[in-house]
Amino acid sequence: MKSRRFALSCAVAGALLAPVSAMAATLTVMQTEAPRSMDPGDQTATFTAAVLDPMYEGLLARASDLSLKPALATEWSSDDAGLVWTFKLREGVTFHDGTPFNADAVVKNFARHLDTKRGLAASGRLRTFIDGVSAVDDKTVQFKLKKPYPAFLALLSTGPCLMVSPTADAAGTIGSKAVGTGPYKLAEYKSGEYVLEDKNPNYWGGAPKGADEIKWTWTSEPSVMNMALQTGDADIVNPLPPAFAAQVDANPEMKLNKSDGSAVFWVSLNTKLKPLDDVRVRQALNYATDREGLVRAIMQGYATPANSPLAPVTPGYDKSLAPYSYDIEKAKQLLAEAGYPDGFEMSTIVQEPEARIGELLQAMWAKAGVKLDVRRMESGVWSKAAFADPAGKQADNIGSVIASWSSGVNGADLQFRPLYHSASSSPAGANLGFFNDPKLDALVDKAASTLDEQARNAIYVDAQKEVNEQAPHVLLYTTQDLYAARANVKGAWLVPGGLVIAKEATKE
Repeated sequence: MKSRRFALSCAVAGALLAPVSAMAATLTVMQTEAPRSMDPGDQTATFTAAVLDPMYEGLLARASDLSLKPALATEWSSDDAGLVWTFKLREGVTFHDGTPFNADAVVKNFARHLDTKRGLAASGRLRTFIDGVSAVDDKTVQFKLKKPYPAFLALLSTGPCLMVSPTADAAGTIGSKAVGTGPYKLAEYKSGEYVLEDKNPNYWGGAPKGADEIKWTWTSEPSVMNMALQTGDADIVNPLPPAFAAQVDANPEMKLNKSDGSAVFWVSLNTKLKPLDDVRVRQALNYATDREGLVRAIMQGYATPANSPLAPVTPGYDKSLAPYSYDIEKAKQLLAEAGYPDGFEMSTIVQEPEARIGELLQAMWAKAGVKLDVRRMESGVWSKAAFADPAGKQADNIGSVIASWSSGVNGADLQFRPLYHSASSSPAGANLGFFNDPKLDALVDKAASTLDEQARNAIYVDAQKEVNEQAPHVLLYTTQDLYAARANVKGAWLVPGGLVIAKEATKE
């Protein structure tokens, strides 16, 4: 999920005016939100993952061609049933605090996620399939799965499976001070301003290839982001506000990078709150939404109106679906059938970068008689409210949440399960509207353990139809990934969904 915030303070302005010679070895990346945690297992935000990527590693990693490659594991194998997986670990690896990386460290990393009392934000997706993790010897670990899971290896490259120092985790400091095994280590984290990462001189892979240091900053203001790129105060901006895409593309001092994305934007509807517990009301809101208009007004065309909970790049996506046209009269009809011929009032919570979405929906839904109260919140406040339990949302009368989610290249299960499975209802997961549909749960569970890809994708088509019919979300659009860099930046790349990989980027 995504969030953001930045203030152009005197401190930041001073940093921007630092001597060029002092900045030459620093790669500055500006994103649209502050990191939520320095613990990769206790957050699910794309832009936080980008900040943490240079400092942490998993057993496997994604290569720039999006294939899986060895990282902290050098080889692996499974039994015929796909239930027992054995991994050989890399020799000579230590965490940034000197703690050895070994089988015991792997076991402790997964034990913290399997412990339901820990309450880490990204644990749910692991507990669903992992039965246990054990050490065979100091450099060999074995995973036992509850059932076959075709996306298991891909899962091991994602946030909750990145290895944190057991020493730092036991000390309770990992949330504010990153300690991994990656090519960069945390130098300074000044909350609200920046994160600074230095090269790790003891990196197992030899001298890191990227800049001497990476500085991460953030802003919720599109104009500030564009200006920082134009002046060279930022070397990379991610995502580039679509309003500036043409300008950047025409400037030889900059590079516009665009690709098919996997981030789906939506409005999660609180199905525990009247009248949103009525499927007809939820469908009405979908009919009252002009997706084409949103794409034009907000994304300047760099997006695709959503017809599915999956992005077009996700295996199993069904492009033939067309569940909701823009039809105000149909919306009014459904509201009348549900007992709301004069409409109703509801609220939505939104972070600053998505505030424009809220304003446009406010105007669109008003035509059907729905009065939408758009509540803007700072990132941390929004996150707490968005992931509140039913009682918390009821107390605050939170009717909906505007957000986005990307499973990246990791498959449909990591889109369906966190957002729609009943076991993922917040605060345990990102099912922010507490949607509970046994039919969909069964489809998601069946697909996740179906080894045949064609059969699995057929199940996901049925799951897409069920989500569209039950309408727990008002699906908005899937974005194109846009990021921009100064022309002298080499080696950065993007994982579909907006995760910028900067650890091998240099400035020439």
